[in-house]
Amino acid sequence: MSVNQQIPDYDLDDLLVVTAPEQLRALADALRSTLLELVLERAATVTELALAVDRPKSSVAYHVNQLVDAGLLRVVRTRRVRAIDERYYGRVARTYYVGPLSRPEDKQVVAGMNGLAAAVAESAPAAAADDLRCTLVHARIPVEEVRTFWAEVQALARKFAQIPRSGEQVYGFVAGLYPTDAPTLPATPPDSPPAPPDRSSAPG
Repeated sequence: MSVNQQIPDYDLDDLLVVTAPEQLRALADALRSTLLELVLERAATVTELALAVDRPKSSVAYHVNQLVDAGLLRVVRTRRVRAIDERYYGRVARTYYVGPLSRPEDKQVVAGMNGLAAAVAESAPAAAADDLRCTLVHARIPVEEVRTFWAEVQALARKFAQIPRSGEQVYGFVAGLYPTDAPTLPATPPDSPPAPPDRSSAPG
């Protein structure tokens, strides 16, 4: 695949803010989430999607229709094959962002969409094989910085999704940002003496 080829191979919006109940339910379903991930690579037919997930074509067609009805998937092009129009489906947007929710039932649906928990289960074989790249860092930062940093993480995730496909191995990328009770150092008193200079790089 050429490095200049568009990933995916159709035009789509950069961001869609999701708030409708049917959209939330669609995103919370594991199979539908997988179908949406697959078409981040390229547009695909129901037949291709069914082969990819090893599910009956009728079952995948049902879930594709649910995603179309929810406004998360759409037909991006068609191809005439034996007097039948073959439909290729693609995402409406590259990133789906869950917006403000007011209904308790919608919040419960979102609470079940735990990407970190899914990643833990999915990455277990890689951890056992010592082929897991992972890092965990805690920092006490203002909420405004959290928003800025998370926007940068989302941009990195979009960059990962647009890397040209090649090879046989699929890699997963997961990121999480959450409040925690991890310990922090007390604030430095205003009359504390300055820290000594760092002489680790001074010439010997």
